[in-house]
Amino acid sequence: MNIIEKTDEEILAMANLLWRDLVKASNEGKYGEFAKNFSGSLARAIDQVVAGHQFANSELARSLSEDVDSLGIIRRGEHVTVLYRQRSTKKQGEWLGRLVLGYEDGKVRIFGASIF
Repeated sequence: MNIIEKTDEEILAMANLLWRDLVKASNEGKYGEFAKNFSGSLARAIDQVVAGHQFANSELARSLSEDVDSLGIIRRGEHVTVLYRQRSTKKQGEWLGRLVLGYEDGKVRIFGASIF
């Protein structure tokens, strides 16, 4: 199955749950929970020590608001990128969230996640 064949509504239903879980785990500094839906390739690419340091030292990573807006979906190859307007509970302004999803072993997995 290719995720790009899903409707926007189906993609957003999956993506919004995964994004919410990422926000919650990030705010709590729980790297294991944060990475639980990562694809194998993403999990291998991220250094747990560096990620743990980011959680400990990034005010933004520990103060993500649950108040987010989905901005759109980009389909490419076997992945979709869902863009979010992300806010913080402690910092003024808005950030761009990016969540890349695809299938791995029959399950929807996270192939990329970032906030700019």
